[in-house]
Parts: sequence; C-alpha cells; structure tokens
Amino acid sequence: MNEKKMTGDEHYETMIAEENICINENIVYDKPHDALYSTPMHYCPGCGHGVVHRLIAEVVEELGIIHDVIGVAPVGCSVLAYNYLNIDMSEAAHGRASAVATGIKRVLPDKYVFSYQGDGDLAAIGTGETIHTCNRGENILVIFINNGIYGMTGGQMAPTTLANMKSSTSPFGRDVQTMGYPLKITELVAQLPGTYYVTRQSVHKAVNVRKTKKAIMNGFLYQKENKGTCFIEVVSNCPSNWKMSPVESNKWLDENMLPFYPLGDIKIPSNSSKNNGE
Repeated sequence: MNEKKMTGDEHYETMIAEENICINENIVYDKPHDALYSTPMHYCPGCGHGVVHRLIAEVVEELGIIHDVIGVAPVGCSVLAYNYLNIDMSEAAHGRASAVATGIKRVLPDKYVFSYQGDGDLAAIGTGETIHTCNRGENILVIFINNGIYGMTGGQMAPTTLANMKSSTSPFGRDVQTMGYPLKITELVAQLPGTYYVTRQSVHKAVNVRKTKKAIMNGFLYQKENKGTCFIEVVSNCPSNWKMSPVESNKWLDENMLPFYPLGDIKIPSNSSKNNGE
C-alpha cells in the first residue's frame, strides 16, 4: 500500500541500469576522450562554436596529433576555446591571433598551429594581421567563425554584418551608404598568392557539419606540405544577439547569410581533387 510509484525519469533510469544499454558496443556517437574536456558549455544555446570545438577535437584525435598541435584564441567568444580543447593553447590580444600563431609556427615548425577567431576579431581589429599573414603564406590554419555580429560584447555591428541587418549599433539596420558594405574577407584572402586552401562551410545542419569536419581535416593535413596558409570560414548563428531562438536563427542563416556568404571551396591546391563544397 505504501509502495512509491516511480516517476517517468526514475523508470527510464532503472530500465537503462537493468538492461545495461549504456555499454561500449551500443555507443554510436561519443565525445572525443582525450582532446575535449568534459566542461559544461558556456556558449548560448544553439551557438555553433561548440560544434566547431568538437570537430577540432575529433580531427586532432583521429590524426593522432594531440601532443603536436597548438591553438591560438584571441578576445571574443572564441577565447573560451581553451576551456574545452585539451591541447596546448595560447591566448592572443584582440585581433592578433594569426600574428601569434605565425611566431609559434616559425619557432616550432614541426607543430600543427591554428588560430580560432571570430569575425569581430579577425575581420575588424585584426584585418591587417589576417591579410598580411595570408599574404606571407604562413604555414598555419586559420579557423574563422562568422556570425555577422560581435557576440561577446553586446551584439554590435561587425564588418560581416549584412546590409539592413539590425544590431545594437545599427538598430535600424546596416546602412551601406554610411556604414559601408559587409566584408567578404574569405574571398579577399583567397586572391592572395600566400593562401593554399580557402573554403567556407557551416555547422547548422548535419550534412554541413560533415563537410566542415573534412575541411578542418584538410587544413591540418595541408600543413605537412608547407605550401601556405589554410583559411576556413564557418558561417554560424548567434541566437542571443540575433534575438531569435536557435531554430529561428538557423532558418534565418539559411535564408539570409548563405545567399551572401555562399558555401563551398574557394581555393584548393591545384593537385587536389578534394572539394568540400560539392
């Protein structure tokens, strides 16, 4: 008569324990065990940063380079990368990540070196460092997260903010006559002879996540060839500063960001048949 009736959650947990469902052979998708910390995410729900972090960790583990890779994260949401990636990381001043990565690579040429930067960092205060790093053909990988806005500091207009797109500093929308046009930094660096591999991908759908992982894999592998800078743009969302739910922001990204920032490979090595944009 006094027997306690189990809740749905308690029944589910009891069933899992009794049937021993959570055993290794039943796990089809697990977190990278060595390259990714078990740290609760600080990012806003729906943000693409966490997905890209995981992809970097997966690639590092699969290539077996966890002890030979060094990442550089500057100011902005991207600075949180070293809270999650269990690899050697260095923090850089705002916009200076590719310059710091250049120094690390020149001192330690056998290491795999990458910078992880947002659009406000890489394409605004860091425009000079970015362009000259690519123009010199520094043998590093630059991973560039483009969500069209300053994410950490309050949602101000960034160089990548679309025309007529609202932000905290363009509340009526970006007026290109007074504020200039959105900057397609990836197409710009692709024209430089120092870049070896340049691509634009996204992580808002499963198929795009797979393509982005291939791009990151390529970016690390191409460092072995010592032929120049690899540059990967990842078009992402920012639900909090776009004032949308995660689902709404993914839909908005599809309908607004991607027509202006089309996905696909922009520059690939001439002897390569890879094309992640297919």
